Amino acid sequence: MVEQVSARGGCSGEATFVNKTPQRPSSSVRRAAIALLVPARAGLAVSEYAPNLVKKTIVGAGHGEKAQIRMMIGVLLPKADPQTEDAADALAIAVTHAHHRQSILLKVAAQ
Repeated sequence: MVEQVSARGGCSGEATFVNKTPQRPSSSVRRAAIALLVPARAGLAVSEYAPNLVKKTIVGAGHGEKAQIRMMIGVLLPKADPQTEDAADALAIAVTHAHHRQSILLKVAAQ
């Protein structure tokens, strides 16, 4: 689901994984698809990150708990005060995007 929209005209989100039958996508998958499609159709760059990559970027391990992510966001962004786990996740995705942005730009330039 898209969690963050940047002032530079792009957006990023966390990849949605579902263990249901592929014949009928769940409503969360449909919402995620729309959330990524709308900015892409508006011409914004869209980046998607696996949950384990977000956790590894923020916590240092791919299996961090929500409380660890929230605590590390407080360390990385001392002025940020996420009130919910969703807000902390959004900030974690934004930090992940900023951290991995250069490699994304290099990959796009190579195409």
